[in-house]
Amino acid sequence: MTELTQLTIAEARDGLTNRTFSATDLTKAYLAAMEAGRSLNAYVLETPDKALEMAAASDARIAKGEAGPLEGIPIGVKDLFCTKGTRTTACSNILGNFVPTYESTVTANLWRDGAVMLGKLNNDEFAMGSSNETSCFPGPINPWRRNGSNVGAGAGGIEGSYLVPGGSSGGSAAAVAAMLCAGATATDTGGSIRQPAAFTGTVGIKPTYGRVSRWGIVAFASSLDQAGPIARDVKDAALMLASFAGADPKDTTCTDLAVPDYAAAVGRSVKGMTIGIPKEYRLDGMPAEIGRLWEEGAAILKDAGANLVEISLPHTKYALPAYYIVAPAEASSNLARYDGVRYGLREPGRDIVDLYEKTRAKGFGKEVKRRIMIGTYVLSAGYYDAYYVRAQQLRTLIKRDFEEAYAKGVDAILTPATPSAAFGIGEKGSADPVEMYLNDVFTVTVNMAGLPGIAVPAGRDAQGLPLGLQLIGRAFDEETLFSVAAVIERAKGRFPVTERWWG
Repeated sequence: MTELTQLTIAEARDGLTNRTFSATDLTKAYLAAMEAGRSLNAYVLETPDKALEMAAASDARIAKGEAGPLEGIPIGVKDLFCTKGTRTTACSNILGNFVPTYESTVTANLWRDGAVMLGKLNNDEFAMGSSNETSCFPGPINPWRRNGSNVGAGAGGIEGSYLVPGGSSGGSAAAVAAMLCAGATATDTGGSIRQPAAFTGTVGIKPTYGRVSRWGIVAFASSLDQAGPIARDVKDAALMLASFAGADPKDTTCTDLAVPDYAAAVGRSVKGMTIGIPKEYRLDGMPAEIGRLWEEGAAILKDAGANLVEISLPHTKYALPAYYIVAPAEASSNLARYDGVRYGLREPGRDIVDLYEKTRAKGFGKEVKRRIMIGTYVLSAGYYDAYYVRAQQLRTLIKRDFEEAYAKGVDAILTPATPSAAFGIGEKGSADPVEMYLNDVFTVTVNMAGLPGIAVPAGRDAQGLPLGLQLIGRAFDEETLFSVAAVIERAKGRFPVTERWWG
């Protein structure tokens, strides 16, 4: 029998239904894998007792014929999702050992459907980062390595170093790629599901803004944040999103729309669909292998019967600078609640103002402080109109570009997911944070427009590392993305890690 941790969610569901193995067997296999894979730093908290308790409950429901859609499937939870009775830190010192008394809607939906919680996964502090190097915990390590590299050489961005798994959902992507969980929750504010998925050879979908409830998720930028899954393949991502999605009266931005059978869309023909190729995504200095990958993806869809058309999204060039005004502005507001008074870290002070200052100075990391300062600046008197208002105006124009393309009959848009494969830990952003921000160049437009986007592995670079393609869809039309992504997946195959060098 195939090692249990190598099974996809769909395969594991079949095995559980047919009583080939139990949910307890499956959970124990993942707990053993987690123990062997601790050097990857994917988890910041393991919950083995809770996992075995939930698995036993799943076995009982399966025996009674009352299994849910994800019954007995072991899941990792990004440490941005509040989990009742289980520590949630957003990977920031300022939250300390905060233990929520409530459950996020996303995780509550997963447990309702029978999923099993293995533990909390690493992420950039408050989801601010593109490499998962800003966590207050030791950063996660990408289970992929460059061809011929000696991983033991250590970090530092040189040949043979450890690689980042992307961010902010780096722990989620690393855990899924290393088979330390069957699937994982993640969040995407500017590409934080799709970029780490592309870096690790996994599939990640950022749903339409409002498709999934944000209640109980630690906020970064409220008008941009959206939860989604990272999984081994397209079908698994579809199965997880079906559990995530749905109306929630606790979140007024969450839409009351029926949740389609996303898994049924996997395998549908794309014949007759129109796929847009935006000319603005052909960036100066883009690596040739990214361009070739894009062309190969387009050829795959054409061979499957899709029509390819060049489109223009003229305001794309403004997306990244506008994003890095809007996101920090919202972050500075959202993070004002962390003051040392109600929960989390508290540093004593002479008075209340001194307490605030000392607590926030010690509790927040360098990148979070940078974004709070930028956000406070662009919202301040004299600069609000010059920066924030103009960024929101550009956001409207970016959204309009997409609407005009879809109005002309485009069903989905194909672009690269990232400008490169995974890079070495410490290789980017240490001297110039803008260098790190440029990793989001292909993904931020989707968040600014509130649209769905999926990253699917489609090739490897010259060093053997996975590369991904991105598909952008119409609002609330994730089904088309699953259909088109599955065509690329069938042509290219899955991208499991080629060597388990850890543990």
